[in-house]
Amino acid sequence: MAKLDQEMMELPKKKFQFWNLVWLVVFVGGLVVSTIETNTSLSAFLNNFGQFAEIFTQMAQPDWGYTSTAIPYLIETIKMAVLGTVIGSAIAFVYSLLIARNIIKNKYVTGVLRFIMNIIRTLPDLLLGAIFVAVVGIGPVAGILALSVFTFGVVVKLFYEAIETIDPGPSEAVIACGGNKLNMISFAVMPQILPYFISYTLYAFELNVRASTVLGYIGAGGIGLYLKQTLDIFDYAKTGTIIIAVFIVVLIIDYVSSKAREALMK
Repeated sequence: MAKLDQEMMELPKKKFQFWNLVWLVVFVGGLVVSTIETNTSLSAFLNNFGQFAEIFTQMAQPDWGYTSTAIPYLIETIKMAVLGTVIGSAIAFVYSLLIARNIIKNKYVTGVLRFIMNIIRTLPDLLLGAIFVAVVGIGPVAGILALSVFTFGVVVKLFYEAIETIDPGPSEAVIACGGNKLNMISFAVMPQILPYFISYTLYAFELNVRASTVLGYIGAGGIGLYLKQTLDIFDYAKTGTIIIAVFIVVLIIDYVSSKAREALMK
């Protein structure tokens, strides 16, 4: 025990740095300013806690008779997620090959394409949903388009980085044997990157199932639209039914997807 205490005393101690104090002050100051500017009040929440408890109690007593009505819209939500994932991932697959610098050696081409990718990735899914609702109208088409763009932004970033980390040996061997760029991609690159692509696509699908519910809330199709309607008329029993149904579906999809991704990456 005495030896352990002695070793602990001999451990190197980090010196206090001035910039640590500066960042702490900035963080605390930002927290205070944000609280003031947003009129955040813990007392207001506590004063309305009784209303929150009442709403939660009503949601905890779901209207199971509404299940038959909710299931078709839940299936529509899943279809939106599937289509959005497939379309966005397919485009991301091709685009990733064009911006990976170990595949395309022209820095100007990859630079311009990466700049476009970064612009697309800055757009949140709700903004995309609002834009497409304005363009094509209320319905699942707007949601599918929004999820496709969102999926593209998620998958393309992860996938092109994975492509740039592959073993260059097989690619060099194909080129040395007289193969062209297409042969290199088909026989040297594809076998290495397909597990990553499938894994990232499944991950995007998990995100899209959740996002499609929220997109429906702004009119982009799916069960979110009916979730909003039940909240607008204060029918919290039906709201609880929808929330439970979405929770169960998301839980199952997340579990299956995570297990599939683990198997792929072994």
